Amino acid sequence: MDPKSASNLSFILNKPNDVTFADRPVPTLADAHDVLVAVNYTGICGSDVHYWVHGAIGHYVVKEPMVLGHESSGTVVEVGSAVKTLKPGDRIALEPGYPCRRCGPCLSGKYNLCPEMRFAATPPYHGTLTGFWTAPADFCYKLPDAVSLQEGAMIEPLAVAVHIVRQAAVAPGQSVVVMGAGPVGLLCAAVARAFGASTVVSVDIVQSKLDFALSFCATHAYASQRVAAEENAANILREAGLPDGADAVIDASGAEPSIQTSLHVVRRGGTYVQGGMGRADITFPIMALCLKEVTAKGSFRYGSGDYKLAVELVAAGKVDVKRLVSGVVPFREAEDAFKKVKEGEVIKMLIAGPNEKI
Repeated sequence: MDPKSASNLSFILNKPNDVTFADRPVPTLADAHDVLVAVNYTGICGSDVHYWVHGAIGHYVVKEPMVLGHESSGTVVEVGSAVKTLKPGDRIALEPGYPCRRCGPCLSGKYNLCPEMRFAATPPYHGTLTGFWTAPADFCYKLPDAVSLQEGAMIEPLAVAVHIVRQAAVAPGQSVVVMGAGPVGLLCAAVARAFGASTVVSVDIVQSKLDFALSFCATHAYASQRVAAEENAANILREAGLPDGADAVIDASGAEPSIQTSLHVVRRGGTYVQGGMGRADITFPIMALCLKEVTAKGSFRYGSGDYKLAVELVAAGKVDVKRLVSGVVPFREAEDAFKKVKEGEVIKMLIAGPNEKI
């Protein structure tokens, strides 16, 4: 694809509930280690929808028009003079955040915690719902022949799940409860199964999501009730046959009742990982945490090795990300796709790049 003759149409958020399409200049390679990528497909994340509706997430506030999107796959069209790992025509999954590589977190291997992270579609940085994108070559992951470009767009949320499950240190034969059966929750359950967990319980308030979870990856499912956290926890453990609690509990919902239930589900000495983001402050059952001596961890995006492993899981057929794709729409229908995600009508929508024919 020739960037000089192709479209760099972009999907831009101006302010809450106000989006437009506009042609932007095709980016140029600013570093010898960068590549220019034609974006083929982009998934819609909950954070994209949140920015679209509210114009902010926490202290990240959209103050100027911003291109949305960060879950993308693409095709390399140009490489910098120092790039040796990629060539034009290579199909890649884009890791959309670029750290400074020099700070303490970066040098310790936790680059996802870099205070100077430049992350796509996080103010003030533009996202990947555009025709062309530049990226460091080492943050582009070549897709094996058996992995499609649509699957490549699913690597980003899968890498989030890989990071969460690695935080939980899930091992073969263990039991894992995942609170929330949205895209990330489903992928956490799938990764836990791929890591060898023998019991994986999906918990949600929507029965159709639980039905899908059972067909996709979960060994058990539980529809959370409007009862006390301790009662929900007891029901989950009884139905899953886990009288002593689960080895690991992952909250992928961010909902306060789910978080409270999680601490009553995890076994003594078990691990609890917070993957979902909800309200900034909640009521937390600290007594259960202390009395059971639970190891509690946060999880933020993805770090070293997570993207690579995500690609390998898809290539090996251990996580079938295609099943989560509810539909693919042309670029000009991006806003309609956002509306479907907001209304909860779908699991994951993909938007074809402006130069992609579907």
